[in-house]
Amino acid sequence: MAKQFRNIGLNSLIHYRFPLPAIASILHRISGLVLFLFVPFLIWVLDLSLQSAASFQHLQMCLTGHAGIRFATWVFLAALVYHFIAGIRHFIMDAGHLESLTAGKWSSFVVITLSVIVMVVLGVWLW
Repeated sequence: MAKQFRNIGLNSLIHYRFPLPAIASILHRISGLVLFLFVPFLIWVLDLSLQSAASFQHLQMCLTGHAGIRFATWVFLAALVYHFIAGIRHFIMDAGHLESLTAGKWSSFVVITLSVIVMVVLGVWLW
């Protein structure tokens, strides 16, 4: 007798609800990718800032003058904040704490809530 496989279409994937710890873990990976992608830009900015006093002033004017660059700076800082806070959670879990299902849900909620608060504060500070 041939084994029957259930047809899983895109509709079932779209309607799947991830648990909060899974969302926190996926966001941690995405924030790490964003940080990795920003590294070449940060190295270039550091190089420009160290060339001369005039290039530093020009870079400072560009970074504060354009809304797109301020938004990119906010994206980088938001990724850094989330990755840092979620990384602390992962270190605590690696040490053997917060491993139960309830503690995992609670710590995921704390990480996401705290990160959103800091991201809003960073947005207000940058604008």
